[in-house]
Amino acid sequence: MAGIGASCSFLPSRSKLRTTWLQFETHPGRKVSGKSICRKKLKIRADVTYVNGEEAKNLIAVERYAVLDVRDNSQYNRAHIKSSYHVPLFIENQDNDLGTIIKRTVHNNFSGLFFGLPFTKQNPEFVQSVKSQFSPESKLLVVCQEGLRSAAAANKLEEAGFQNIACITSGLQTVKPGTFDSVGSTELQDAGKAGLVTVQGKISAVLGTVLICAFLFITFFPEQAEKLFQLSPAS
Repeated sequence: MAGIGASCSFLPSRSKLRTTWLQFETHPGRKVSGKSICRKKLKIRADVTYVNGEEAKNLIAVERYAVLDVRDNSQYNRAHIKSSYHVPLFIENQDNDLGTIIKRTVHNNFSGLFFGLPFTKQNPEFVQSVKSQFSPESKLLVVCQEGLRSAAAANKLEEAGFQNIACITSGLQTVKPGTFDSVGSTELQDAGKAGLVTVQGKISAVLGTVLICAFLFITFFPEQAEKLFQLSPAS
């Protein structure tokens, strides 16, 4: 039986927020009376919609998008949008093979120590976990802290058949305070800050305040300042 090579073409149709592709696929069929019969299949694939914070708020309030948070547990617990669903794209890597132990040790002494980032690996159950909670027709606003993980997660979901996916450009770090009702100990835009960098920031703020107060004291009370200097031990 003679076979026919498959071919396909793409016709873009652009709207304001998303790009939709019509995908034609030709499949070889059986041969009847010396003629090959081909079957054509039409697929519609919708790309991910990227929005800012205010547009995302409108998607939730007006178009009833569900919020899917794909950050790790630590960032999610610090702050997340109220009533959001949490399915992390990356999970903590607790493997104990030699290579992973070395990588985890190096990570924990640098990125983990200074930025509070956990040592993670891709969540192999991510797509299946989302499918167990949502149908492919569900409207999902996928969010993360910087916008990279949400974009990767949205691509995986789009490939799995989800058709109504949106992401916040550059993530929750760009969202203005008060845009969303949130739960947690900090603001949404600050949920990615942890580790020694946060302590360093607080120390810098305290030292800056002390120096400003000292400058003002010397400026407005020079005589008292001179007396204090005279009381200090001579070098």
